[in-house]
Amino acid sequence: MSLDPSICGEAERLNQAATDCEEEGRLAEAVALYEAASRAAPEWGVPWYNLGLLYKRQRSWDKSLRYNRKAVQLSPGEGDPAWWNLGIAATALGDWPTARAAWKAFGLEISEGEGPIEEDYGLVPIRIRPDDLGETIWSRRIDPARAILENVPFPDSGHRWRDLVLHDGAPNGHRMLHGEEVPVFDGLDLLAPSPFSTFVAAVSAVSPETAEALIGLLDQLPDVLAEDWTGNVRFLCRACSEGRPHDHHDHAVAGTKAWNPERRIGIAARTADAVQAVLAEWCHAGKGSLTSFECELAG
Repeated sequence: MSLDPSICGEAERLNQAATDCEEEGRLAEAVALYEAASRAAPEWGVPWYNLGLLYKRQRSWDKSLRYNRKAVQLSPGEGDPAWWNLGIAATALGDWPTARAAWKAFGLEISEGEGPIEEDYGLVPIRIRPDDLGETIWSRRIDPARAILENVPFPDSGHRWRDLVLHDGAPNGHRMLHGEEVPVFDGLDLLAPSPFSTFVAAVSAVSPETAEALIGLLDQLPDVLAEDWTGNVRFLCRACSEGRPHDHHDHAVAGTKAWNPERRIGIAARTADAVQAVLAEWCHAGKGSLTSFECELAG
């Protein structure tokens, strides 16, 4: 729909002023200006979309859904990003009819049915708490905006193995998986916390082989995942984390390139008993020693 040039110009001015306020962190002013822009041009969907995006960033899902719904009513074309953000907000709220309709309107193929979408969208890295820690965890996507964490996160992330998380749809970096590039998505919210606790064992291993043997023994336990954080964690600069990691940056793992007998083992488990029994068996066999064992994030 065409707009009166003077009204459109005023709406554009207000919308830009709102964007400037938002970038400066003056969110209340931004909201007021976006609302003024929408009043100046009621049939223009951009201010409504921007309000929906602002509230998505604030994790205010009711408001994000409301404003994105208005945006798609004004601009209902397939592939409009407001459809995607509407799908995210509806997913966060468990509004599955709206979520399914939004994904389909965006142009995704969604299987028929009611309730949550639970399919295999493959493995991708999810950047949990992207605004501060930026830890990236391999995760299995089960729909366009939800994924289950498949690694053991560091305890200070507040996340656990098998947490169900909400994630954004715009790639923010890339990683390699089986020789193919896959996108990194930023986490948005914790939807369903995992029942697993995160334990951390500090051990001194006799050799790389004995350290690997310990991981293997722990992984044989039911409902347990163990990871050698000293050997398999890679620290990236922000440019590489949000882009494509480059070998010439020579990012170090959480240790040194030379063998380090002191290992920090992250373990996801429901209880400590079976894990402690395996650690004791490993030590008794002369493969290493246990320095400490703590539950650092209870499930």
